[in-house]
This record gives sequence, structure tokens and C-alpha cells, in this order.
Amino acid sequence: MLKAVILIGGPQKGTRFRPLSFEVPKPLFPVAGVPMIQHHIEACAQVPGMQEILLIGFYQPDEPLTRFLEAAQQEFNLPIRYLQEFAPLGTGGGLYHFRDQILAGGPEAFFVLNADVCSDFPLSTMLDVHRHQPHPFLLLGTTANRTQSLNYGCIVENPQTHEVLHYVEKPSTFVSDIINCGIYLFSPEALKPLRDVFQRNQQDGQLEDSSVLWPGAGTIRLEQDVFSALAGQGQIYVHLTDGIWSQIKSAGSALYASRLYLSQYQLTHPERLAKHTPEGPRIRDPDVKSQSLPSLNQMWFGVFAPRSSLLLLGNVYIHPTAKVAPSAVLGPNVSIGEGVTIGEGVRLRESIVLHGATLQEHTCVLHSIVGWGSTVGRWARVEGTPSDPNPNDPRAHMDSESLFKDGKLLPAITILGCRVRIPAEVLILNSIVLPHKELSRSFTNQIIL
Repeated sequence: MLKAVILIGGPQKGTRFRPLSFEVPKPLFPVAGVPMIQHHIEACAQVPGMQEILLIGFYQPDEPLTRFLEAAQQEFNLPIRYLQEFAPLGTGGGLYHFRDQILAGGPEAFFVLNADVCSDFPLSTMLDVHRHQPHPFLLLGTTANRTQSLNYGCIVENPQTHEVLHYVEKPSTFVSDIINCGIYLFSPEALKPLRDVFQRNQQDGQLEDSSVLWPGAGTIRLEQDVFSALAGQGQIYVHLTDGIWSQIKSAGSALYASRLYLSQYQLTHPERLAKHTPEGPRIRDPDVKSQSLPSLNQMWFGVFAPRSSLLLLGNVYIHPTAKVAPSAVLGPNVSIGEGVTIGEGVRLRESIVLHGATLQEHTCVLHSIVGWGSTVGRWARVEGTPSDPNPNDPRAHMDSESLFKDGKLLPAITILGCRVRIPAEVLILNSIVLPHKELSRSFTNQIIL
């Protein structure tokens, strides 16, 4: 018997995800057409012997979260429950606080996954490693370049046994090129060190009145309080993966994660990708340069003749309720949400268009996220600057840097918040537009409050 715990955080987290997290909890933000944590749940549900999935966080159990849990339970035929923390308890505090719920039924082991990661989730492989050589803690690791490794938890392993000899969270100098993926497999014995940390916090924070305990005693940081302390004691091991992995800390990283998941759909969910049908879309490989120009029978006095079917370049997700004009050109790496309207001649590339948005005729949207219910006017251009990992470095990852440098807004993807209206024939470049704004002119490199 196995269980899984997904740590979804709370509203005090995800500030770099604004303004998108204003409208929906970050774990429910659509990535590649489905809520972020649905990718986690799908991976957990495919592990043989999985009996229950628990979500732990500090979000209020509002209608979107409740509706998602009900739908997920029906789809995966698994008990999926949300356990709300009484206060933000860190990455380990919730595990200890709800230890009885996690251990109910006597699971052999339980997975722990951070909600803000994108991965192919090699959970079955981790389970095989654990069963071959059981230990309290098994971490999933990957490699990063020397510079970017400083932004993650760094792992020094024994190359022969894969025991974690040393662990440092976001070191100031280079420690190791192996980084923590935020995906774990714990045995029930892993909760004992959490108890020790909790008791130590109680003793350290106890007030003069011995009957009153420090309210922060329940806050436990897995990385600093447990992994760093137990490294080198034969309790923590690491399994390295060469599969896809990225953090989802900002809107730009969500766009990159959407690209990774859409590519993964070729193997895992081909039915989610828009594909060729006799009456429907044509698919064109964006890597084939000879197809990048129109043929003679497509040209008429220098303009495209009307097409009878949608043109797709690469991986594209289109919700079944979306309305897309046949002369639009979509892709690569485009996700179109529920009830979206795409007008004639629209060009859409490397973007996410959320529920109920409208792109009017001949708009161009590149490297952007268009918010719920927003409207982009005719012949308008909405464009951002991608912050993708270095394609020439196989160990490079997304940089989660600040929005600003030397007091200036750094070029990044363009984000339109909920119900933003963009007029016709304007340019919105490298900008963030907060919800419910109606613009009247072009903007470049600005945050529009």
C-alpha cells in the first residue's frame, strides 16, 4: 500500500506568480491545458498500489479547489483529500502535523511532491530503488550547471552507494552540480526526525510560562532542518534522473513548463494534442524549413488565400469548447483554454490563452499569457521576451530572477491579467497588466497598475 502527499503551499507563497495567482490558487493554474497539480495526481495514480493522495497546504478550501478535488476523485477513482494547515508550517511541518492521516492504513511508503515543479515524475523507478534498498529518505535529483546550482538545494552523494553525504540549501558558493528536485519517497520512519525537530523547536521557543508553547514550533523546513542535519548518517539517498524537470516559480517558468508538458503529451497523452482530421487542423513540423513558406497555390497577389483548415505548428492544446478560426496559425507550444475565441488571421506562438479570452482578427500574440476573459483588439500585437534556459547547455534550468535590475523592469514574457482589454492596432511589449485594466495606447517594458 502506498500514499502520496502533494505540498501546495498557501496564498502567502507564489508572489512571483502575480497577477495570475490573484484569480486562482497557483496550484490550479492551467499548465498545458490542465491544472498544475493534475500532472502530479496523474503520475501518482499510475503507481501500482497507490491508495490515497493527500494535498497539504494553507489555502482556504474554496469552490475552485473543492470542485477540482471532486472532479479528480471521479476521474482517477482514488480518494483525494485536502488537509488545511492551521498556519503555514513549512515544507515539513504539515507532514508532521498530519502524520496520523498519512500513516493511516499502514502504508509501505509515501511520496512527497512539491506542487511547483514540472517533471515526468519517475515515481515507479523511485519505488523500485526504495524496495531494492529501503531507507527513510529517497530524494530525486538532477544536474545543474555551476552557476544555477546555487539557486537550489545541493546534494553531495557517494557515487557508489548514492548516499547523500552533504546537503546545503541554496549555498553561497559552489557545492555540487546535483540539485534537489522537490520529489521524495519517504518510509514511515522518516517522520521520526520530524518529531525530533518539532520537540527541539518547542524547547527552544518555550516561554517563561511553561504551559505556553511557541506557536512556531510546528514550522519544519525539510531541507534545512532534516536533510542538512541527517546527511552523511546513512538515512538519505538520492536517485538521479535525466528526464524533464523545472521549477514553476514565475509566470515565465509556467510557460516553459507548458512547453515541456506539451512535448511529453506525445508519449503520455497524445489525445490532448490538436491533430489532423479530414475536416480539422493540418499539422506542420516547425523544424522543417522547406515548409515555412507558402506554396504557389496559397498565394494570391502577395497575400494568403483563405484556408479551409487551421494550421498548426508543433504541439498545441485546444480545449474542446474553444472557437478557432480556420485561418489562424497556432504553435509551437500553445495552450488554448475553455471558451476561448480565436479570430481570423491570428498568429499565436509560445503562449497560454486562459478561459474565456478573445483574440480578435489578425492579432499577434508571442511569448505571452492572456488572462481570463481578456480581449485583444484587431491587429494588436502582444509580445514578450522568453527567458528560456540556455539551449547549448544541457544542464541549464530556468532562472527565477527578480523582475527588476538596477531599478528597471527586465524584459520578460508579457502577462495580461483577468479581464484586460487591449485596443486595436497597439503594441504591448514586455509588460505586465494587472486585472480589469482597459488600455488606450501602446506600452513597452512597464507594469500597468
